[in-house]
Amino acid sequence: MQNTQHTTIPLHDIKPLLEIQDYSFYYFLAIVTVVIVLLLGILYLAYRWIRNRKKFNIRAEHYKLLRQVNYKNPKKAAYEITHYGKTFENDSERHKRAYENMLERLEQYKYKKDVKDFDSDTIHYIELFEGMIDV
Repeated sequence: MQNTQHTTIPLHDIKPLLEIQDYSFYYFLAIVTVVIVLLLGILYLAYRWIRNRKKFNIRAEHYKLLRQVNYKNPKKAAYEITHYGKTFENDSERHKRAYENMLERLEQYKYKKDVKDFDSDTIHYIELFEGMIDV
């Protein structure tokens, strides 16, 4: 009987245990979520970079070839300028008019066996058309 009396004595100096809020698990979840979002963002950007790197841009390629046309052989140059310039014809109404004017000037250098060199007016129209192009 003495044991039961001893345990029922109220203790005034010792306070009961308090529950302490532990936020470390929530901090861990927040850090993991941020890291996962960052990794997914980096993977997405890497995927887009790889996908766009391999994409063939016909406009850029034709612009480069149009700038490299050799004017020494006017017949071949007239055909190449006509072919590569067709890519940019429908960019705007202004491009269409410039392309048509250039075609009129180039017409005299096509469909003939022997042709003379480009005159300065034709070269001016070609350079004007090349200057209008935005790739």
